[in-house]
Amino acid sequence: MWLAAVHGAAVAQCSSPRLQRAPERKRHYTYQQKEERHVSSSRRKKMAIPIRISPLCRWAGRTLSSQSAGHRREVSLSAKRRFICTSTGNHLQFRLDERTAHSSLDLFKKDTGIIYRMLGLDPSQVQDDPERFREWAVVLGDKTISSGRHYWEVTVKKSQEFRLGVAEALMSRDECVGTSSSSWVFGYAQRKWFAMTGSKVVPVTLVGKPDRVGILLDYDARFVGLVDIEKPRIIHTLAARFTAPVCPAFGLWDGEILTHSGLEEPDGLK
Repeated sequence: MWLAAVHGAAVAQCSSPRLQRAPERKRHYTYQQKEERHVSSSRRKKMAIPIRISPLCRWAGRTLSSQSAGHRREVSLSAKRRFICTSTGNHLQFRLDERTAHSSLDLFKKDTGIIYRMLGLDPSQVQDDPERFREWAVVLGDKTISSGRHYWEVTVKKSQEFRLGVAEALMSRDECVGTSSSSWVFGYAQRKWFAMTGSKVVPVTLVGKPDRVGILLDYDARFVGLVDIEKPRIIHTLAARFTAPVCPAFGLWDGEILTHSGLEEPDGLK
């Protein structure tokens, strides 16, 4: 009888609503939360990462670990994609391709602007498309470039974290622009500018926080430049070994940005 009583008490405890396991719910994390979760996971695995590590290094570390895990997937695209190269001069006209936009990004002003929504849309409510970025708040332009010199500008509003540049049209949709070796971008975070490709980060100094900057791409000379439109002058260049067509690329984690294409390149840029 004593054993039966103990067994009964144990059963009663396990069936108590307070001890029952809550059903698991899928969580959606912001960009910052993803990075914090990664750093925590990396520490648990005792990876050789310095204790005092900057946010830029954390971004690079995440991508390197994800590549080593072998989870990279290439995009399967149809032959009738909307990307079209229409210019070999510096008057490239493009819009943002909604099919590539992450679910946290909304396009506006006839697909020339992007606004970041912290909660975003439920991925299940977004039209499934192999061209859409799945993990990062990234969107690409709708024109590809395989030759020539091109220039466009970007207005930044109320954003403290963004990336601007170019990426291969076929880059993996599970990676982020800058961490992928198929992308070349200039970014702004923690009140500092940086240049980034393949997870390699180079600080860009003496820029400040302009409301509008220019991007210069010279496909044949193999570089991407960040332009001060007030001077005008090239602030910093990123050397690039292009092996495939590229398109304008943007990452955004707060605020909004507006693109301006079809512009003439300012005089004096070399």
